[in-house]
Amino acid sequence: MKNNLRRVSTQTLQNWLLDSFLLITMVAVTLSGIYFLFFPSGFQGGRNPYFHMKILFERESWDLIHTWTGVVIIIAIIVHILLHWNWVVNVPRRYHKLLTCRGSTKNPIALLNLIVDVLAAVLFLMTAVSGIVLLFLPGGRMTSQIVMLYLTKSTWDIIHTWSGIGVIILVVVHLIIHWCWVRKVTHKILSRNHEAPDLGLTETN
Repeated sequence: MKNNLRRVSTQTLQNWLLDSFLLITMVAVTLSGIYFLFFPSGFQGGRNPYFHMKILFERESWDLIHTWTGVVIIIAIIVHILLHWNWVVNVPRRYHKLLTCRGSTKNPIALLNLIVDVLAAVLFLMTAVSGIVLLFLPGGRMTSQIVMLYLTKSTWDIIHTWSGIGVIILVVVHLIIHWCWVRKVTHKILSRNHEAPDLGLTETN
């Protein structure tokens, strides 16, 4: 296995490990989010007649999974941004270059990737902020109209739900765009019997 890890650069391996960790935690937070989307708060005979339905875990366990995987994702995203800080600060220049170039130099895939990344960043920020607000707001049946930062708890809930759905969609698009890189690097790292030269595969974003 050690020889296999040498087939990719340190930066590539670092990116792959962090992206894999993000993918796993995002799957966990997505599954828990889906649970609460279909089984929202409420009581028997009220908004949610299936409030106490158990799917693999108790409701309280799903709540803990969603909360703490969300916190972990925020930390991991901050690390991801710091590792790619040079790319982040060059986003305005990249936008200008991609939008003003002419003819054969225009790269629609690169422009699409940049748009997806920026939109995902904005929606993730909305998801994270709304999630933190909801974390500190009190629970209960009569708290939906509590106002924090000029918005009610119900509004924060809607923002959190739909921005989260948007992030999931954009992450899938991002994964499709970079699928060739994902497949090649994953094969190089996990393969044990095939020796291949170092191709220097490195993803910059």
